[in-house]
Amino acid sequence: MPDLASHRWGHPASRAPRRLQPWLTERGSLTARLRAHFPAVRVRLLRQGPGQPLRDELAPLGQPRPCRSVVREILLLSGDTPLVFAHSVMTYQSLRYGFGLLRHQGVKPLGATLFANPRVQRSPLAWRRLDRRHPLWRAAAAAVAGLPPQLWARRSRFTLGHAELLITEVFLPAILKE
Repeated sequence: MPDLASHRWGHPASRAPRRLQPWLTERGSLTARLRAHFPAVRVRLLRQGPGQPLRDELAPLGQPRPCRSVVREILLLSGDTPLVFAHSVMTYQSLRYGFGLLRHQGVKPLGATLFANPRVQRSPLAWRRLDRRHPLWRAAAAAVAGLPPQLWARRSRFTLGHAELLITEVFLPAILKE
């Protein structure tokens, strides 16, 4: 199984701000945890369609080079306040051989589907502080104005048989204002 703690992913979550650490280390559904702390959590679908994994996503997906994939980007919001920018990627092969239902996910949180299936397994979490040089910081900044120069993110891989889905969640400043 490919290693998640590569390409600078794997920083201990203990380096993150203390109030953010429980969010970064949550092993259950992030959406469920958000709903317990924030009213009116909803999903805004930013994009879902053909793309390629980012360079630091290739190894965790077990891919030696860029490949045709499906990329999904969303914001998790409380009302109109963005809390989390999430980026998911899976190869077309994974879509065909395990995660085909995700093709029609729409504005339903992925966690609702993934955690409802007992056959889906989750890897250990990996963390990283992102800055303006990272494509996911730039994608989050394109969706949410006025972000600080650094954000914390976590990443995990979900597997169903031989199908793999990599999800990265970038935590936005408003999550600390609960």
